[in-house]
Amino acid sequence: MERIKEQRLAQLNVKQSLWDQVFTVAPLVIVGTREGEKYDLAPKHMVTPLGFGPYFGFVCTPRHNTFHNIVATGEFTVSFPKPDQLVFTSLSATPRNDSCSKSDLVLDALPVAKALNMDVPVIEGAYLYLECRSIKILDGFDDYAIITGEVVAAYADEDYALGSERDEQEQLQENPLLVYVAPGRFARISQTFNFPFPKDFKR
Repeated sequence: MERIKEQRLAQLNVKQSLWDQVFTVAPLVIVGTREGEKYDLAPKHMVTPLGFGPYFGFVCTPRHNTFHNIVATGEFTVSFPKPDQLVFTSLSATPRNDSCSKSDLVLDALPVAKALNMDVPVIEGAYLYLECRSIKILDGFDDYAIITGEVVAAYADEDYALGSERDEQEQLQENPLLVYVAPGRFARISQTFNFPFPKDFKR
């Protein structure tokens, strides 16, 4: 086997932020946590299901209160916002200041509600909600870590739930998805295509 041809390849600098040097596509979610007697929300895009079971993980750092809130309470929620909630998603990244907590700045401006089964916030009107109990935190990725959790409850907007009698393309056209295009862009997905799986493919 020959090596890949280099003529059309741009060498990326792995000593700098690699993911700021090329476009990648990721989900865009809002992680909710309880912070003492208050609440906190934070947008995340380095997120993923962990296997096909009820497990979920995301990248965070001890520099953020989200990390310490989960260590303290063992719980977090994940809200998947719709495209028309982009401004709300952006506002959840509002930084704190010395005179006012992030909760004070943000929660009054956002359509926040409590999760169905936890005293943890979610964004009202999202299309998918996960309620998670933390399992373990995997550190060692410079000053970042992967927070993992078991999904103990999940619920979706009826328009987004998959059903055998629904046309999937029509469903997505009517109910598009919001994704983050790193670094610093977003997209609204309403057109998709069937993936060409090989015959007899099994996951």
